[in-house]
Amino acid sequence: MIDFRPVGYVIGLLLLALGASMALPMLADIMQGNGHWPVFFESGMITLLVGMCLALSCSNAVRDRLSLQQTFLLTTTVWVALPIFAALPFMLGATEVSYTDAFFEAMSGLTTTGSTVLTGLDTLPRGLLLWRGMLQWFGGIGIIVVAMVFLPELRVGGMQIFRSEAFDTMGKVLPRAAEIASQISTIYIGITLACALAYSAGGMGPFDAVVHAMTTVSTGGFANYDASFAQFSGGLEYVATVFMLAAALPFVLYVQLLNGNGRPLIHNSQVRAFLGVAAALTLVIALVLMVRASFPAEQAMREALFNIASILTGTGYTSVDYMNWGAFVIGLFFFMGLIGGCAGSTSCSIKIFRYQILLAAIKAQIRRVHSPHGIFMARYDGRTVTEDVLSSVMAFFVLFIVTLGVFAVALAMTGLDFLTSVSGAATAVANIGPGLGPVIGPSGNFAPLNDVAKWLLSAAMLIGRLELVVVYVLFTARFWRG
Repeated sequence: MIDFRPVGYVIGLLLLALGASMALPMLADIMQGNGHWPVFFESGMITLLVGMCLALSCSNAVRDRLSLQQTFLLTTTVWVALPIFAALPFMLGATEVSYTDAFFEAMSGLTTTGSTVLTGLDTLPRGLLLWRGMLQWFGGIGIIVVAMVFLPELRVGGMQIFRSEAFDTMGKVLPRAAEIASQISTIYIGITLACALAYSAGGMGPFDAVVHAMTTVSTGGFANYDASFAQFSGGLEYVATVFMLAAALPFVLYVQLLNGNGRPLIHNSQVRAFLGVAAALTLVIALVLMVRASFPAEQAMREALFNIASILTGTGYTSVDYMNWGAFVIGLFFFMGLIGGCAGSTSCSIKIFRYQILLAAIKAQIRRVHSPHGIFMARYDGRTVTEDVLSSVMAFFVLFIVTLGVFAVALAMTGLDFLTSVSGAATAVANIGPGLGPVIGPSGNFAPLNDVAKWLLSAAMLIGRLELVVVYVLFTARFWRG
């Protein structure tokens, strides 16, 4: 029998932190004088009360170690519990949306997906805009800790290959998570402040600079305007690109850099592959824009670089409606979103290291075919890939494709057209943000979708953000038998 109390205690503490954080958007509304502040006061009090009751009732089971079952359960339930309460300001606030829409927005924020059901962002109270940015910022640092502490420990999706890099937890999940979170927080806050200052220097107002810095560094993509990043142009697109790419690199390398060792950041194969893919795609798209759309060279390079960085990292900002760039570019953007950034970053989707391991395995297999008596092993970053890692990566690829297909069919059954169903499933499972087509594409949003589709997409965001297996294992009888 699983002891749920340690899990409930941690969730209670996190709800207390979430409720306390609602004071910041409340202060933003008070300073703006819009009369919207009671929404955050009420939401904060409800969240604090529930969190306090849960933490106190479970405090007699606090322990340093969590069992494997408890770790799986905690990782998933945190991302279910927090959106339930994070949705309250959207439902009670000026948006006046249903709870379905409010939960969708909160889940999209905390999973850093960036899909939105809200319109009229330009006129929303500052507190709600700040809350959207804060949710993504919290989700960004949360997923880094999950990727560095929990997923290697749980041996999910090949992440066990990073156990030594992400500190050997040896089953001591809670204390190690706190230690790692402390180091990561310092770096995360520093990059966010640098991004905000760079935005301000580029011409953004202070409030926009802070919110957009949060959603850039978290690779979330929530913007303060319906036009997304098209509200800005020129140099700010370059600033956003730099920080989106920086946030998509492994944060453990920043920890090593902070400790005086910058060599891994330069020589890491993941980093090289990711930046190489981004550069190659930028050149291809820029050439297409110059030849087919007669874009000036600088504009073609800037728009290609910005939008590729946005989709590749899963940020989801848009500066133009790239649905007008032609079928080739649209198709490329669809598959580009299924690549993702580096493991241990705020980015999402499949992740570049899994493609590297897949290609290494294919290369080794081809060499075995040519030389049947030879011994050829797949290698990643100078290390031999074990069968355990290889099977985990292959299983992840299969689960990802099957999950995408199942959600696409389920969305189609709710009455959505083919393009909306497929791109909606892809953008949710890969946590990208905008989909394709006139409804959920870069010039639209998810508001027109029916409630069933929104709940399906919310589930897809959760499953995709937690690397599939973490969620799926909870639906097996063997897990509960322990």
